[in-house]
Amino acid sequence: MTFPILRVARPTNDIEALLPFYREGLGFEVLYQFEDHDGFDGVMLGQRGYPYHFEFTHHRGYIVAGAPSQDNLLVFYLPDLGEWRQAVDRMQAHGFAPFPAYNSYWDEHGATFEDADGYRIVLQQGTW
Repeated sequence: MTFPILRVARPTNDIEALLPFYREGLGFEVLYQFEDHDGFDGVMLGQRGYPYHFEFTHHRGYIVAGAPSQDNLLVFYLPDLGEWRQAVDRMQAHGFAPFPAYNSYWDEHGATFEDADGYRIVLQQGTW
């Protein structure tokens, strides 16, 4: 059985500034990179075999705004307490401190982290 694959794609002004957050902090690997494809540079990050990945692109000569609000979230549900603790510890070990969530619901069983563009990721300890 095949499943759809989700790509979360968004522009950035600085791909290199995002890499430590997603690669070292979240533990993703670079799946693909490209340079100057019709003026765009990009990188895709994820884990091989998972049904989702992130794509960050930069259009040379253009500037984009950061996150529109502190409530723009991507949420990863980690039901195993040990796995969740490891994920939070890895983020902190790489210099990414949790932020208080804009919506306090996410602070009850999760930890919220912000990337270099101001977009937030929640590591939620629980099931969806």
